[in-house]
Amino acid sequence: MAGKIKHGIIATIGFLLSPLSWWNDLIINIPIAYAIGTAVAVIDKTLFFPAVILGYWATNIAGMLLLSHGLAGLGEKRPRPLLEQLKEQLVWTLLYTAFIAVLIWAGILRFPTEYFQTN
Repeated sequence: MAGKIKHGIIATIGFLLSPLSWWNDLIINIPIAYAIGTAVAVIDKTLFFPAVILGYWATNIAGMLLLSHGLAGLGEKRPRPLLEQLKEQLVWTLLYTAFIAVLIWAGILRFPTEYFQTN
């Protein structure tokens, strides 16, 4: 029973991070990616943009891996063919990556200290 609970929690976290839950990006993945970008930009501000993008992709990949591992531990079969899931994942990831890029290029999403500059 404890193993099922553990794998259920892992699968849930994976689902929340994965692009299979289309709504999660605005409330989970983008804030995590932004935090990663901010942490990396403390070292070098020019790394903010690539770190946000890499952080975003990393959360999606981690989500798929956790979901797969959790479901395998529960003994569940995938509800849809893996290739179909991967195609959908790629489409959503590319769309949200473009969205993040536009937010950064437009100056809406930027390094935190830049929000307080009065120049």
